Amino acid sequence: MHEKAVITCALTGVLTDPAVHHVPVTPEEMADHARQAFDAGASIVHCHFRNQRKGMGHLPTWELHTVGEILAAIKDRVPEIIICMSTGVVGPDISGPIACLEKFKPEMAACNAGSLNYLKLRSDASWAWPPTLFDNSVEKVKGFLDVMTANDVVPEFECFDSGIVRSVGLYKRNGMFQGNAHISLVMGVASGMPAKKEWLPLLVEEMPEGTHYQVIAVGRKEVWDLHRRCAELGGNLRTGLEDTFYLPNGDRAGNNGVLIETMARIAREAGREIANPSEAKEILGLRAC
Repeated sequence: MHEKAVITCALTGVLTDPAVHHVPVTPEEMADHARQAFDAGASIVHCHFRNQRKGMGHLPTWELHTVGEILAAIKDRVPEIIICMSTGVVGPDISGPIACLEKFKPEMAACNAGSLNYLKLRSDASWAWPPTLFDNSVEKVKGFLDVMTANDVVPEFECFDSGIVRSVGLYKRNGMFQGNAHISLVMGVASGMPAKKEWLPLLVEEMPEGTHYQVIAVGRKEVWDLHRRCAELGGNLRTGLEDTFYLPNGDRAGNNGVLIETMARIAREAGREIANPSEAKEILGLRAC
């Protein structure tokens, strides 16, 4: 019998334009969406932070004042919710997310565990954006892990490819982090792992013993079969407007709450009950706040 499922809501993402898609940007919007997600069954919110200047909400920020306002608004609306902070940056300068980790000390934080050529094509085979190397060298990963360890922040290893999944085991054996690994399988990126449920048992076999895992499924209605399989295998669950705008029937999701409601229903159909934040902390080995 699998333990209760921990559900994460990825509230907003990093570059989605709020003028085109209804993603939360302001502290009030982030708090509203966190409340919706919590009421629907989420114990964790994964947070990116957006520039608050007019017309700049599609861009990220590491400005301490802005990040602090967003986190404070979320905790004010949902005191029980667990924060998982994004840390992803392109290039070697990690000073922005490091400053946020040290100041705010979230319970969890993403740690991108390896590099990826981040690619996507339009229907005419032209690049959807300039080909980008999302660089995450071992030195960069270790820089994040050292700060997370010093501040009692649990790393959530985001893995875009099978070799990156295996790298997490090497990091553990090398002593770069302690305790059980927490792995997010990013599936559905065009140049990464495909969103195919058949891959899941194979990927789970490559994880260190005792790993907690979830799927970050990027795509449209096809992602829900992948989430269902993850629930059946005993994994944890994540969705939100960062990952998809679509429900299993192909309709667009109007907010994060309806996505989490759908995920909770799928978990229960797979025979899993939903963990509350206190239970999630115990399952994942997070500190009590």
